[in-house]
Amino acid sequence: MQPGSDLAILRRRIAAAQSITVLTGAGISADSGVPTFRGADGLWRNFRAEDLATPEAFERDPRLIWEWYNWRRELIATKRPNPAHEAVAELERRCERFWLITQNVDGLHRAAGSRKLSEIHGNIWTVRCTGCGTIADNHDVPIAILPFCQCGSLLRPHIVWFGESLFPDDLSQCAAALRRCDVLLVIGTSGVVYPAAGFASVAKETGAFVAEINLDPTPQSSLVDLSLQGRAKEIVPLLLEPV
Repeated sequence: MQPGSDLAILRRRIAAAQSITVLTGAGISADSGVPTFRGADGLWRNFRAEDLATPEAFERDPRLIWEWYNWRRELIATKRPNPAHEAVAELERRCERFWLITQNVDGLHRAAGSRKLSEIHGNIWTVRCTGCGTIADNHDVPIAILPFCQCGSLLRPHIVWFGESLFPDDLSQCAAALRRCDVLLVIGTSGVVYPAAGFASVAKETGAFVAEINLDPTPQSSLVDLSLQGRAKEIVPLLLEPV
């Protein structure tokens, strides 16, 4: 089957769907120039992201962790949503029963206009008080180091770190969206980090048509109904064209 016919099949599936769920990962933001902050891109002052993004690291040296997050904020602040982010937001406007699940913390989906979404790993522009638990938006660049809550306690990034569980409300919303959708689009994610790695299987169990869009084949490619290789910013907008 040629890529062109695959695209036409996916367009028809989307046009006919009563409920659509989208799962996105680092690949969609890479098209906006956002580094992955893991692997080779994750090195900062000779630290790996996996060594910094933990509650233990924050407890040991909160200033170091906030300096890293401030550096990330300064990088992300220069980036803008790309056509793939914008196409996902347009898909939300067209489909009443829509939900976006993103593993990205950069806030670019919100900047593009997405409103029905779960940011399952948190948002770099949100802070949480380690004392009273208050969660608030904070777009300061640079952010005060160290930042404190009005109650006097230290603030931390509202991010799900290694070793922490995802937010229960997000998990419930994601499960509902995956079980009710007619089409699941998996965009820019390798499908190796759980629980997101299992989302395609959950959707397929209830009869959804699952399509993957990624630069390269992934461990999920043999499980999905359709796989398109290429840049998200080039392929996703094509899905909105008339069938």
